[in-house]
Amino acid sequence: MEPFVKGEDASILHLISWENEVEGLTAGFTTRIGGQSEAPYEGLNCGLHVRDLDKNVVQNRESICEKIGFPFDAWTCADQVHGNQVEIITKKHRGSGNNSLDHCIEQTDGLITAEKNILLTSFYADCVPLFFLAPEERVIGIAHAGWKGTVANISQKMLDTLVSEYQTKINTVKVAIGPSIGLCCYEVDERVIDPFLKLWNASRLPEWIVPTHEKSGKFQLDLKGANRYLLMERGIPANNILVSHWCTSCHTDLFFSHRKEAGKTGRMTAFIGWR
Repeated sequence: MEPFVKGEDASILHLISWENEVEGLTAGFTTRIGGQSEAPYEGLNCGLHVRDLDKNVVQNRESICEKIGFPFDAWTCADQVHGNQVEIITKKHRGSGNNSLDHCIEQTDGLITAEKNILLTSFYADCVPLFFLAPEERVIGIAHAGWKGTVANISQKMLDTLVSEYQTKINTVKVAIGPSIGLCCYEVDERVIDPFLKLWNASRLPEWIVPTHEKSGKFQLDLKGANRYLLMERGIPANNILVSHWCTSCHTDLFFSHRKEAGKTGRMTAFIGWR
């Protein structure tokens, strides 16, 4: 069953099971539908770094906040450098980067908070959004995992931070892996695959790496599957991991896709926050 569900408003997919089960929690992923943006970023572009007009992006972000019931000054984000740096977000960070790249949290791809009324956000056009929930400690997190961040093990870095900062028990953590490019559309070469193979201690290829037989040295890579493997290796029970079936490259009617649209596209937002 798909965990990210369309509602009446086509601009937002809700992580419906978490929202229904956990009082005060809002979590989801935006689509490209709606919004105000300039070509070639038409739609609900939320990225300030893609040469769209800043005023359009801010307006789109404000619209999302209004729809999910958060004030715009709660919107908090980082600059996302495809690394594994994790930042603990407190009230002093609230609103960072909401209307300017100059004020975002620097050199960071993972955000964690135990504070209410902070909306953690990050931006995507094929990379993997990772949502974290430690229900007993009431801690949430979000991480941006492209292939470099996945190899750098940002998923395990997030878990290690939950353990060290909040004494979270790993087997109680819930993770949702959001819409991203799928195995079907993500062809890569040995330069990308070799670092992944170093993470996999087995004589055969994992199911999330499939050779493209027609092209020597080419592979189909399932980034969602790779992150799921790394999460389970760190101790997350399989039943605690939800995985979206949406492929952003297959569905450019609904999502922006960097790969499918040759880099000239907007960005969706993954968001999570406590009210």
